[in-house]
Amino acid sequence: MSSMKKNNTLIKWIINIFLVIVAFIALFPLLSLIISSFRPSSELMRNGITFSVNLNELSLNNYNHIFTQSPSYWKWYGNSLIISGLTIVLSLFFSSLVGYALAVYNFKGRNLLFLFVLVIIMIPFEVLMLPLYQLMIDTKLINTYTGVMLPLIVAPTAVFFFRQYAMGLPTELMDSARIDGCTEYGIYFRIMAPLMLPSFSAMAILQGLGSWNNFLWPLLVIRSNDLFTLPIGLATLLTPYGNNYDTLIAGSVMTILPIIILFIFFQRYFVAGLASGSVKG
Repeated sequence: MSSMKKNNTLIKWIINIFLVIVAFIALFPLLSLIISSFRPSSELMRNGITFSVNLNELSLNNYNHIFTQSPSYWKWYGNSLIISGLTIVLSLFFSSLVGYALAVYNFKGRNLLFLFVLVIIMIPFEVLMLPLYQLMIDTKLINTYTGVMLPLIVAPTAVFFFRQYAMGLPTELMDSARIDGCTEYGIYFRIMAPLMLPSFSAMAILQGLGSWNNFLWPLLVIRSNDLFTLPIGLATLLTPYGNNYDTLIAGSVMTILPIIILFIFFQRYFVAGLASGSVKG
């Protein structure tokens, strides 16, 4: 019996060491980026992003440049925060309502609507870009926040996730609430939505990450430099006439902070929400 415990302990140690190595390999690019953000711009242009660096060369000059000499960067940062924040809130609200309705209500055409959701999930976004772009032109939403957010507000992946999660909710609570005179909206917002908090947390992280890193669609819709999001704005720093590595590298590190904060804020429910959503129904 003791030999089995020793073997199990040894296996656990081997697995933990392996996972630590894998984690380090996965974090290696991020560590290289963070270290490079403290290196001089001239050194970056000569040697690129590397993990080996002379400690005497490290300084805060790149970050000082961002805070004192890069007003456009903070405009882009603010634009990304506004767009991502509104996208998260609106997407969670509308996608959860659609997914909840598909899960708990029996109405004609419900399965057909859910089939449409699955079909849209399988269609690459690049196929839909041209029709969506024409729609933005026709509705005069080019170069606006609304034009960037509108195609992302009701995300088919989020609808599918919320539907799967809501299918596991106890419908007896709905019947009891109806007997007490609660409306359907009241049932959702007062009873069901609190039970769906883990799914909201998981989707907040995924939707926030997708919106924050979104590059292609904002690139098509936005025309003005003052409305650029961070991915587009940082891309404009790379030109044939000179590369602003001091802003680019340090700015790229700064873009990680909102995602880390978002994950820390919702991580308590993140894994539970994903696991529950994957097995419900």
